[in-house]
Amino acid sequence: MPAPVPRQRAIPAAEGGQGAAAAPDESAQELPGNRTTAPAATPSDAAPAKTQTATPAQLTLLLIENDPGGTPIVPDLLDQAGRPMRVRTARNLTEAERLLTDDVHCILLDLALPAPGRTDDGDELAVLRHVLELAPRHAVLALTGADDTERGAEAVRVGAQDYLVRDELDGRLLSRAIRYAVERKRSDSAERRLAEGRLRAQENRRLERGLLPTPLLDGSPLRFAARYRPGRSRALLGGDFYDVVRTPDGTVHAMIGDVCGHGPDEAALGVELRIAWRALTLAGLCGDQLLSTLQQVLEHERPDDEIFATLCTVDIAPDGRRAGLCLAGHPSPLLAAPGMPARLLPYDDNGPALGLLPRARWPRTQVELGAEWSLMLYTDGLIEGRVGDTGERLGQDGMVEMIRRRIAEGLSGEALLRTAVNEVRDLNGGELTDDVAVLLLDRAR
Repeated sequence: MPAPVPRQRAIPAAEGGQGAAAAPDESAQELPGNRTTAPAATPSDAAPAKTQTATPAQLTLLLIENDPGGTPIVPDLLDQAGRPMRVRTARNLTEAERLLTDDVHCILLDLALPAPGRTDDGDELAVLRHVLELAPRHAVLALTGADDTERGAEAVRVGAQDYLVRDELDGRLLSRAIRYAVERKRSDSAERRLAEGRLRAQENRRLERGLLPTPLLDGSPLRFAARYRPGRSRALLGGDFYDVVRTPDGTVHAMIGDVCGHGPDEAALGVELRIAWRALTLAGLCGDQLLSTLQQVLEHERPDDEIFATLCTVDIAPDGRRAGLCLAGHPSPLLAAPGMPARLLPYDDNGPALGLLPRARWPRTQVELGAEWSLMLYTDGLIEGRVGDTGERLGQDGMVEMIRRRIAEGLSGEALLRTAVNEVRDLNGGELTDDVAVLLLDRAR
């Protein structure tokens, strides 16, 4: 499933690794109870003309302390470029919340402040937890007294980037601590986003693999092989779908289909149709009755009335010598047998794709297979690739000729499908844009 899209915000230059000019200093506004300690802007502070090398943005510090005047070194803070840091001050968390805009890079928090709305519950870090909830993307430095270093160390374990002892501070130490805290927060945030992205990708892969079918052929002498290549970049599942099951009477039922479109909605609909087909087949439905019911499922589940799906179903008799074929706007399967060239099965009675006509019918054609054969079902992604620079498509005739040639070389099963899909991709001059699904059933003497 897609990952949720976070709320858009302006990313501070130090956090985002950019060198754009800093936003205007909002601490210059007349806010109740707020003292601005940064020097007034002068023409020399204006952003320099754009050059090839970007200048790091000026850092902004938010000091949260009930007595800002008790930290006289704050006005002497310098950033890495030697410029005075912009400082905003707040005497409580209510003022801090008003001043906490996206251009603030670091928060210096007095741990002795009370947390708003909390009673004395014994949590010495309540104010820090409140700030971390309020500003999860900002670097936070905890400010403690000389006799309270244990609480400072605990603050780092809770989520602060570092702790500082008030009596040991000087401008140089605090400036360096702020710069390091901002860089650590940026690094930690990037690492966390990378880890979350990898986890989501792993979960999506596991989910998509779980949605691919496991053939149910226990007790059947037929051999099964399949090849699947989604057209979506970095996806494991597309709008193509297939399945194979053996019912208690010994009949082997195979199906392959294609939902129009290539997005995640089409992939989800393909999974729904495949699961519905398996359930209906195991319940005893076949041919026109099964396809009519599948069309109802499609009509109820599709996100848009213009969505349709093509389908090919084959039911192979228990003796393996004959089969019933139903086509719903889908390419006809390919049959190969010893002593005769590979050929397409009859497709004169091809019915419409599912979802196009409300009361459509799908005739079932009886096909003789013989004693030894290979039956290949495929989606149109295998035949609609281009051939070289001519722009001509491979088509069914080109596919049949390709399969004949590969069978003559002695290929079969997985090797045949793998080689065929790779050759189609090579003829196309690169990856195919459409989903490709191919399955092969073999019967040997």
